Amino acid sequence: MSDIRIATPEDQILLDKEAKYCSYGDTVHYIEPPRIFSRCEGSYVWDTEDQAYLDLQMWYSAVNFGYANPRLNNALKQQIDTLPQIASQYLHKGKIELSEMIAVDAKKKFGLDGRVHFNVGGSQSIEDSLKVVRNATNGKSLMFAFEGGYHGRTLGASSITSSYRYRRRYGHFGERAQFIPFPYHFRGPKGMTKEEYGSHCVQQFARLFETEYNGVWDPKVGQSEYAAFYVEPIQGTGGYVIPPMNFYRELKQVLDQHGILMVSDEIQMGFYRTGKLWSIEHFDVQPDVIVFGKALTNGLNPLGGIWAREELINPKIFPPGSTHSTFASNPLGTAVGLEMFKMTSEVDYGAMVMAKGKYFLEGLQDLQKRFPIIGDVDGLGLALRCEICGPDGFTPDKATLDYMVEEGMKGDMVVDGQKLGLILDVGGYYKNVITLAPSLEISYPEIDLGLKLLEQLLVRATKR
Repeated sequence: MSDIRIATPEDQILLDKEAKYCSYGDTVHYIEPPRIFSRCEGSYVWDTEDQAYLDLQMWYSAVNFGYANPRLNNALKQQIDTLPQIASQYLHKGKIELSEMIAVDAKKKFGLDGRVHFNVGGSQSIEDSLKVVRNATNGKSLMFAFEGGYHGRTLGASSITSSYRYRRRYGHFGERAQFIPFPYHFRGPKGMTKEEYGSHCVQQFARLFETEYNGVWDPKVGQSEYAAFYVEPIQGTGGYVIPPMNFYRELKQVLDQHGILMVSDEIQMGFYRTGKLWSIEHFDVQPDVIVFGKALTNGLNPLGGIWAREELINPKIFPPGSTHSTFASNPLGTAVGLEMFKMTSEVDYGAMVMAKGKYFLEGLQDLQKRFPIIGDVDGLGLALRCEICGPDGFTPDKATLDYMVEEGMKGDMVVDGQKLGLILDVGGYYKNVITLAPSLEISYPEIDLGLKLLEQLLVRATKR
């Protein structure tokens, strides 16, 4: 095991400048000293010393299709030479065709007419969805959201994100959320199956509507004070928690009975991360609004947006100028988005992702059998989780996972004579979950390599 890594003189000069000139508000320093990266390709990034790291989180699922994907990069390059920019109040072909592609797909899958509205990223698109929801519900500003849910750090988005630390310094700005327990079966009551626990959580939520004195429902007029329920079908920052398959179907019945909209946040799980274009497709429900971002452009360009039902977003109810961003529906982003849809239509990404995910999950399950500190593993497609616990296999152990992350970033592990680092992401309610989001293009040998590197980290962790 190596000692603490020291920054090179060249990197230290840059780090000293960062300490003086850069806001730390847009940066998270998970390790010290922070790495400075110089290039990337496929499932790998290289630092300034040309040390390779296998990346199993792919920029929080923004780079679903691999770093420097040649086809998507070329789409961006070609657009730069034709129409690289145009003010968002003007039309261009890419915006219209990409909107059509998303809306036609939603009609096919959900049987609903709808429209697409663009913005520059996930949090900004959450803000737009809040406008759509409030406008459609006569200005209601109260929302339901889940414990463990994450929807962004702008003022509106942080108000419906369950972590108080994102609001503590800034307070609320309009929206407020009531946070509802998510069916996190591994940490749920003992003696229930996963499906029974899902139904139990829905029943506890439905109880809020039994009487006016539970604070959310006026039975005399049949109206709720709450406008929408914001859901991540599979929790992202919360630790890639996968609910039982009956959960959203039962939850949506309660919402529909009480006139409450369902907004599906697909920012992290969209674009085939779970083997479907949208992760909500696994659960046999019709969302009222879908919010997307990140992997739409494979991280090459900031572009996000929403799809909403026609009744919520048609020009009569949501007229021109309802929201605006200078860079919304920018031609570079829409060109990459269109190429992404063309690329995924030519190959059965759903089958490919599910097969790779099954293979990866089996490898994690094998590690779980051999390392008692792995309390839980689960996965849907290539959204996988590995919960690190104490020797009892249940008590959350954040310190051990922090150690593993730091060890992975030393870049000193050796597999088949190759020196490598491993990039992991930390999530979970207790920050003790490895949230694995590898490239959808990851090869089976690279999955094997990732499992071998994880095994080395687990060995180090148990021997320290």
